[in-house]
Order: sequence, then structure tokens, then C-alpha cells
Amino acid sequence: MSGTTDFGAPTEFGMHHFYVEIPASPREAIVIYEDFGFNGDEAHRETVESRLVLARELWNKIRDDARRDFNARLKNKRQSTGSWTIGKVKLDRFLGRELCVLGWAAEHASPDECLVICQKWLALRPEERWWLYSKTASEAGLDNQSGRGWRKALYCSLSDGTNIKLENKCKPKMKQKKSENQETLSLFDFMDKGDI
Repeated sequence: MSGTTDFGAPTEFGMHHFYVEIPASPREAIVIYEDFGFNGDEAHRETVESRLVLARELWNKIRDDARRDFNARLKNKRQSTGSWTIGKVKLDRFLGRELCVLGWAAEHASPDECLVICQKWLALRPEERWWLYSKTASEAGLDNQSGRGWRKALYCSLSDGTNIKLENKCKPKMKQKKSENQETLSLFDFMDKGDI
């Protein structure tokens, strides 16, 4: 089994993952990249695309909610957790997609709108975030394609409204196993006993 680093990114060389470049200067924008790894390319070229350039002020508003959500899920899978540090922070390819959705929604927001955006993003299930990523990335997924199509729609849908109260996420209830002593009856058992 291979190891992981930062937010669940594979440590193996040439694997598909995302990474966030966080500059040392507190005023410089952060950049989110998607690194496709070698992806079966015959020439063994590594493909990297810049997905988002986000102002540091907006990044500071959304990063903690993303970190808490990602780390809670990594803990559930018994993986080490990550933190946002200066330099390159790697993410699992699915967590990177979710972070792009959050970043794309926040890129044209005011700092006050970021709270609502984060709350609505947290209310989405991971599968919903992945779907939003695939729709957005296919049309306007590069860093120079902001303000159009699905990226504009993400901002409009996640920034609309006021604060929402999120309920604590609970684990799905597991079905209780039938005890060996418990008798299970079918419709035909009732007929055999003469109860019907």
C-alpha cells in the first residue's frame, strides 16, 4: 500500500494529484494546480494545469473550513491529516476537485460572502462537489477563464442568501444484525401455520 502526504496525496512519483502554491508573502495570491502525472503518456510527459489564482484575502476566509472538512474525512479513513503551510501543499485528486469548487465560488466574492459560500459548500456531499467540478472544468476550468459559464454559476448559487445553520454530520445508521435466535418468517410461513 502506498503512503500519502499532506491532504491524502499519493507519495508515489507521477501520480495524479492537486497542489496549492502558497507564497511566503502574505499579500500574494495562491494558485491551485492539477498535476495529471504521467497519465499513460508514451513520452512520459507530466501535464500540469493551473486551475485557479485566488487572492490571499479570500483564501484566508475559506482555507480553514476546507482544512477541517478534509481532515475529518482523512481521519475517518485512518490517514494522516494535512495543514496549509507556505510552499507546495499536495491534495488527493478528489479533495483537489472539491477545493477548486470552493475557490471558484469565492474568486469574485467579497470577504463577507465567503462565510455563506463556505457554509453552502460544506452542505454539499463530496459526490455533488465532484459533479460541479466536472461540469465547471470542462467549460471554464483554467485560471484565465473566470467569470463565465459554470464558474459564474458557482458564485451565484453558493453566495446567494444569508448564513445557513448546518446540522452536525452524523454517520449513517447501520442495520442491526439479526440474532441467531430470532425467528424470521416469510408470508408462506404464516400460511403454513394457519395464521392467514
